[in-house]
Amino acid sequence: MSVTVRVPAKVNVQLAVGAARPDGFHDLANVFLAVGLYDEVTVTPADELRVTCAGPDADQVPLDRTNLAARAAVALAARHGIDPAVHIHIAKDIPVAGGMAGGSADGAGALVACDELWGTEATREELLDICAELGSDVPFSLVGGAALGTGRGEKLAVLEVGGAFHWVFAMAERGLSTPAVFREFDRLGEGTDIPEPVASRELLDALAKGDPDALAAAVSNDLQPAALSLFPELADTLAAGRTAGALAALVSGSGPTTAFLARDPESAAKVAAALATSGTCRTVRVTSGPALGATVLGG
Repeated sequence: MSVTVRVPAKVNVQLAVGAARPDGFHDLANVFLAVGLYDEVTVTPADELRVTCAGPDADQVPLDRTNLAARAAVALAARHGIDPAVHIHIAKDIPVAGGMAGGSADGAGALVACDELWGTEATREELLDICAELGSDVPFSLVGGAALGTGRGEKLAVLEVGGAFHWVFAMAERGLSTPAVFREFDRLGEGTDIPEPVASRELLDALAKGDPDALAAAVSNDLQPAALSLFPELADTLAAGRTAGALAALVSGSGPTTAFLARDPESAAKVAAALATSGTCRTVRVTSGPALGATVLGG
């Protein structure tokens, strides 16, 4: 028997970042929107825990116990006195090291898949608790849709979304380290008064109404200056998307993937075509959100 779970990528339509806390983390107001790019995580009984991966940039995915999918299996097994002897296979389609929570998605996918495979019947609260232990973005990968993440991003409040939003994502030629981007954020903010992170009421209203123009006027990412400082070429990608007619252009999360909001599917196709020939990015993907969170496909 095997169980396959599909998990979505995310874009941060708002990422407000507070000052560094004593524990090194930052308080966030992080508005997540799940989008229709997916990894599929399949778990099968095995003699021992092992991880395999296939798909774009699969060679960049760790296959040892540092992989979030492996950590998820170990965490669930430990709570229920089970030997985590499973083969975890990740069919990768979410960009690796792209600021779209691909690793977090795999952790959430493996957790849901192992719960189904082992019949542990964990409550949603237990699953979310394990997700929060694994990483700040992992709970949202489980939930999907749209949500406001506070704390370090792991405390979720589900948000209403009034329609589909159309996105183009441009993948960069190289990755960016999330810890390095936060360190650069701290460096750039030295000596300044960094406000407490608060979700934008205008942005939440735009999501609820399904209004792309209002959303475009409200999107923001406090990590974008740090990402551009470490990867200045991303400014060329952002400019190419805006010139092609994107309503908004921003770095997705800690980057280096750039995200472009379009009014409709036709506009998205036009922006994607322009970016694909701009020479400023490696590949381009078109999709929409919100998308469902971790979903069991079969067993």
